Amino acid sequence: MASSSSGLTERKLIHVPSTDNHARFNLSPVPSVGDDDEDEDDAFDHQTRRDYPDIDQDDSGEEVDLGGNPLDTTTTVTMFDHDHEVTNASDRKNDNGQMTNVAYVVHKHYENFQTIDWLKDLMRNRIRHRNLRAQRRQSWRKRLAFWFDAWSGWICVLLVGISAGLVAGFVDVGAKWMSHWRTGVCTPAFWLNREQCCWGSRDVTFDDVHNELCSSWQTWSAIFGMDELLVSAWFFRYFMFIFWSVIYATFIVILVVGSAPYASGSGIPEIKTILSGFIMYGYLGKWTFLIKSIGMIFATSAGLIVGKEGPFVHISCCCGNLFSKLFPKYGNNEARKREILSAAAATGVSVAFGAPIGGILFSLEEISYYFPYKTLWRTFLCCMIGALVVRIINPYGNGHEIQFPVEYNVPWAIFEVIPFIGLGALGGLWGTLFIKTNIRWLKYKKTSRIGQYPRAEVIILTLITAIICYPNNYLRLTMPELIRRLVGQCHVEDHMDLCDYQRDKPIGTATAKLYAAFAGPGLHRAIWQLFWALIVQVILIIFTIGIKVPSGLIVPSISIGAIAGRLIGIITEQIAFQNQHLAILRRECGVSNEHCVTPGLYAVVGACAFLGGVSRMTVSLVVIMSEVTGGLSYIVPLMISALTAKWVGDAFGEGIYEENVKLSGYPYLENRESFRFTLKAGEAIRANRSGEPIPLACIYQDGMTIAQIDLLVRRHPHSIYPVVISEDFPCIVGQVQRRDLLAVLKSRKTQLTFTHTKPLLNRKVSVVSMSNLLNKSGQPSTLGMRRASIALQASKTLQLHKLVDRAPILVTDQTPMEAVIDMFRKLGCRQIFVTKNGHLQGILTRKDIIRLMHEANVSDKFER
Repeated sequence: MASSSSGLTERKLIHVPSTDNHARFNLSPVPSVGDDDEDEDDAFDHQTRRDYPDIDQDDSGEEVDLGGNPLDTTTTVTMFDHDHEVTNASDRKNDNGQMTNVAYVVHKHYENFQTIDWLKDLMRNRIRHRNLRAQRRQSWRKRLAFWFDAWSGWICVLLVGISAGLVAGFVDVGAKWMSHWRTGVCTPAFWLNREQCCWGSRDVTFDDVHNELCSSWQTWSAIFGMDELLVSAWFFRYFMFIFWSVIYATFIVILVVGSAPYASGSGIPEIKTILSGFIMYGYLGKWTFLIKSIGMIFATSAGLIVGKEGPFVHISCCCGNLFSKLFPKYGNNEARKREILSAAAATGVSVAFGAPIGGILFSLEEISYYFPYKTLWRTFLCCMIGALVVRIINPYGNGHEIQFPVEYNVPWAIFEVIPFIGLGALGGLWGTLFIKTNIRWLKYKKTSRIGQYPRAEVIILTLITAIICYPNNYLRLTMPELIRRLVGQCHVEDHMDLCDYQRDKPIGTATAKLYAAFAGPGLHRAIWQLFWALIVQVILIIFTIGIKVPSGLIVPSISIGAIAGRLIGIITEQIAFQNQHLAILRRECGVSNEHCVTPGLYAVVGACAFLGGVSRMTVSLVVIMSEVTGGLSYIVPLMISALTAKWVGDAFGEGIYEENVKLSGYPYLENRESFRFTLKAGEAIRANRSGEPIPLACIYQDGMTIAQIDLLVRRHPHSIYPVVISEDFPCIVGQVQRRDLLAVLKSRKTQLTFTHTKPLLNRKVSVVSMSNLLNKSGQPSTLGMRRASIALQASKTLQLHKLVDRAPILVTDQTPMEAVIDMFRKLGCRQIFVTKNGHLQGILTRKDIIRLMHEANVSDKFER
């Protein structure tokens, strides 16, 4: 049998039951023992509250009625024992009553590192909505509550969009200012970055990489009164660049490791797993939100080869989680909460790139596991609001929300399809190389001493990065600034190295067309510096992704792809210019010697190809790159490169996010992966390789002692236990969750400690999980029902029938595994019971399915 296990901790319990008069939610038709029991409940409630007022309370669950409405906001385990020292009027009426009744418990929150039950959560939501709809005509307050519930989804995503946009604007402005602080200070107003400082200056000049230079912006050597032309001044600026980089990295790694370990990394693999139904408490908490927001500023400002766009997805989901708690519709239902988280994940991409449509497609294609149609419209609103807020803040300083604007509309030539395909293939190969080496490095860190010193690792890596990057003018730039220069087009007034051509024809006006020409010395110098920058970024990103700071992979991939694309674009441009007589070029490039190759376009296509090679995105990637650059005329080249990169990358393995999920061991069931072998459910639950059967950990309906139940939950720490009729007749009749059993056992032990000086756990006390409603043939038994009623009234019993879920999902041992896997994917099951001729054979969990699919893929590779 395959069964899931997880480390569960016992929750505190309320031993004081609710005193409401509503009917309890009963999952099995156990015969009632009389109406007097309700009076006994109330009397015992009053007595218990008076005698034991200091019993711990916890909000881990709620008691519900038949309609599914919450009757109490706390966990309530109703226990009463008439022959204990608690006496009341009902006890005098029936002195022999010795039944302990346990009310049905519905937990608001799952245990940590568990998978949610999609079917049960969605069912609870439908019942809650139906009750609100039925009660809306009773009063104006009920009607207001109904309409508030109906509009709560729109209000929630509106708040998420506003908050995500504000955080994105704050992070963008802060990161740019702190990055420029490493090279100098704006003396009139220190809170301005270099670009803002020189806006109002009349003596603005530009250096070889198009950085602004003005009298208001002072370098560190100038501030300390050193001559800018001296070698010592250059080394002093070098030292200050390294100093501030190390200070930034040291601050954030201490903050992350010490206060919020979940704030490290990009968070996209974990968000994928959470949206699939996995519980990770604290990962979307307020401390993670706060520290990761600050950490993105410091990590990118330190000059590390990381981006802040990936962590924006995590930050937006934190906003979604925090705001969903304000609305019971989402805060108390994990399945519905994931609709808000899906919209928030899309908003993260929207505010990071200014690409709202691309964010929606990114969430739909790459992130979301459950994406109903109504969530699409709410996601649309959320992304629109986020992009609008970023546009109002204007963090990029270009007057619109596009981060890397493309200001040219030159048509591309047919022969350029060949270099576009080459860029796509190169991006797929680089993505495979990065994924393999980075995953291997992360595995090595887990088993070596390097992983034991995350602070020292970040500080040393930052020191090495700063030492290597400062001498290169292009590496000294922030990655968004570098990408903006690479994808841009040369203008007449540009004098940077990338635009240094030997043009013979005079240029009349600033709007005149630039004609093709031979590369000048500045362009040759830029090519070698870009080639060195490409090598440095490719090497450093392997060791940087995975350190204990907020680190995204999207912008570094775009930067590497833009460098490679610009280099290939310059080479293609020179080849086309010098070989215009060829037949393939004569038609496109032989007219008026005008530009037929745009190197900036190759940078855009290369960025798309390299990001696609790492993430394996296609549709959403093309839309994101089109929105980021504003180049809607180049959708076809982007599609060619993205599709080629995915084909080449898929030939060697999966994307980086899927590999990180596997490395972390998260129970994520991939929707796109197929099961290649014809295996039956009965074969999947067979014992280990030795062939010895593993005994099933079951609860028997015929009766078990408290000691046996206690031993069962300790020896077999599974999340759920099947309930069968008997050991000889293992016909499954329901399932009981481990947390409910722990709640009952802890409550029982506490009550016995209060009422007896000696524990009674060794006494032969029967634990009845359900009444004996079935005989050995599986048919209803009137005698069994009568005996059960007598047993419950006349014996010392612990009645657990209200904790039993009598609607488990069953399949036979002959069910094909393809159908079982589809049930896990489409129904969101936590586990499925496998039966043979009505008898329980075993349990299949999500982890078992993932393990079987992995083993099938491994064996398939060996057979090939």
